Amino acid sequence: MKITENTIERRKQNNDTITNRGDSVEHKGHGNGQSVSRIIEKDDINTNKPTEKTLEQILLRDNMNNAYLKVKRNKGAGGVDKMEIDELLEHLKTHREEILKSLLEGSYKPYPVKRVEIPKENGKIRKLGIPTLTDRVIQQAILQVLSPIYEEQFADTSYGFRPNRGCHDALKKCQEYANQGYWYVIDMDLKKFFDTVNQSMLIEILSRTIKDNRVISLIHKFLNAGIMDRGMFIKSDEGVPQGGPLSPLLANIMLNELDQKLDEWGYLYVRYADDLLIFTKSKRAAERQYERASKYIEGKLKLQINREKTQISKLSQIRYLGYAFYKYGGKCRFRVHPKSIKRLKDKLRTATGRSNGMSIEGRKIKLNQIIKGWVQYFKLADMKSIMQDIDEWLRRRIRMITWKRWKKVKTKGENLQKLGVAKRKAWKWANTRKGYWHIANSHILATTLTNARFEKQGYLSFYKYYLEVRV
Repeated sequence: MKITENTIERRKQNNDTITNRGDSVEHKGHGNGQSVSRIIEKDDINTNKPTEKTLEQILLRDNMNNAYLKVKRNKGAGGVDKMEIDELLEHLKTHREEILKSLLEGSYKPYPVKRVEIPKENGKIRKLGIPTLTDRVIQQAILQVLSPIYEEQFADTSYGFRPNRGCHDALKKCQEYANQGYWYVIDMDLKKFFDTVNQSMLIEILSRTIKDNRVISLIHKFLNAGIMDRGMFIKSDEGVPQGGPLSPLLANIMLNELDQKLDEWGYLYVRYADDLLIFTKSKRAAERQYERASKYIEGKLKLQINREKTQISKLSQIRYLGYAFYKYGGKCRFRVHPKSIKRLKDKLRTATGRSNGMSIEGRKIKLNQIIKGWVQYFKLADMKSIMQDIDEWLRRRIRMITWKRWKKVKTKGENLQKLGVAKRKAWKWANTRKGYWHIANSHILATTLTNARFEKQGYLSFYKYYLEVRV
């Protein structure tokens, strides 16, 4: 079925049928001095409902305003309605009353999500579903109310997309188990998890905790809103589209069922979103636990295990969250997995490519951003020698693009003289026919475009920054 612009316009008109009350918008000063319009003017919403009033909590003024601010900070692309972030506030001010009324009456209809394909490191594609900005605000408002409720139910060894938890916490827990002698792991891979979640089961799980049927119905509508892919409408009868604020929470709610069962069985595990490791002291124990866990995952939760990628092995033989593990002095320690090094070099190659259109200053800013982000993430790992090697490789890349940028023989000769090279020697090197990568490693550039010069110009060093932030 193909959705035309007329179809989308009819959907929009369906949500815009209530008379506007533009003069009811208040303004509230925010921390940055900007004026932020309140989506909801009052907190006196009618609460005479037969169920618990979770929806009213979601639609409270402050919660909705915080949701808007969060969506605005995250920026991101617009959805199928083609609204951009700078148009969102005016839209919410203009259509506030009808949006609220439709949500309270249960007539609100989310737009289909926009399909966006993101390349993965293995050459495959990750399919995201981007909701419209208005739908993102509503999803964010739901998230802000439901997240504290479910935080009380979630397991201590679940770390993905949760407040005050992250990858480093998950890795340290892995280290703790390994140091207790649990060196064998089941590295469980769930096949296309977000695409295969059983929606009926997820709704049933939600209903155990959330007693406001209107909220359950609204979440179900978001799940069933469909997907727009290159102008074609695709039904979304299963799965949780990645890309909206609610998706990570719904994934955790679904997989919390598995966490509770693993806790009940006394298994030791670490889960970050759908990346699951189960720890045992022997391969035989791992095989038994895998058999039991896989039956529950595929039988009860109706999820699929990717048996080609799932493996039972020693912790030192797996990659988890970009890290590798090794044993030193009887203790578990971290190193960077070779695939993570390869990905880093690919990023650096792109940033130092001649044809990427970056200015000298823009390239420096980009490189420093990559260095800071990458080192902060991998600072748990032992990688002094790796950082020194990458620094040397990156400096050579920068020398290469500098030599390329000089282009003409005359420019090369003059610049080498400015850097202190004798005139005769400068012109000799300026006329060389050796390749760019070869010249970048030559004595002449190493002694003129020095590391100290790059540091003075503001380029960060992987090695020095690592020593600053090393845990």
